[in-house]
Amino acid sequence: MPGVSSTVDAPLSYTLIGWKGSRSIRGMKRVRGIGGIFFKSQNPEALRAWYARHLGIVSEGDTGTMFPWTQPDSPSKDNFTAWCIFPSTTAYFGESKAASMVNYVVDDLRATLKALRDEGVWVDPKVEEYDYGKFGWIMDPDGNRIELWEPLPKK
Repeated sequence: MPGVSSTVDAPLSYTLIGWKGSRSIRGMKRVRGIGGIFFKSQNPEALRAWYARHLGIVSEGDTGTMFPWTQPDSPSKDNFTAWCIFPSTTAYFGESKAASMVNYVVDDLRATLKALRDEGVWVDPKVEEYDYGKFGWIMDPDGNRIELWEPLPKK
């Protein structure tokens, strides 16, 4: 692919892809993983059954499923990627018309949201806090709602 390089000798799971496109993009480490992948569906039950049958992804009802993973420098006790199918009428995607939403893991939600706001990114003023972390939302230029999640520190 033009503008992309990869480390050839590294194992596939550790191959790094470097972007050579624009020198104006500064290096930053805001996102350290994918915390969730969410879909809208006109028929969530049928779509869940399709994923279970053909890909082996079995949902636990409306809550979907969790894929555990480890990251040595993670401040979270348990790392996982949530996978869930929502009804097409869900309000969880906000004003976004997109059929999917990605949740990215960040270390400091409030600092990340402030930096993004300062850069002119649309940031939802709402931040929600639960016993498993803090959540905030932004919108990309194509109107895709993006969820940012700061997991709780290890105990």
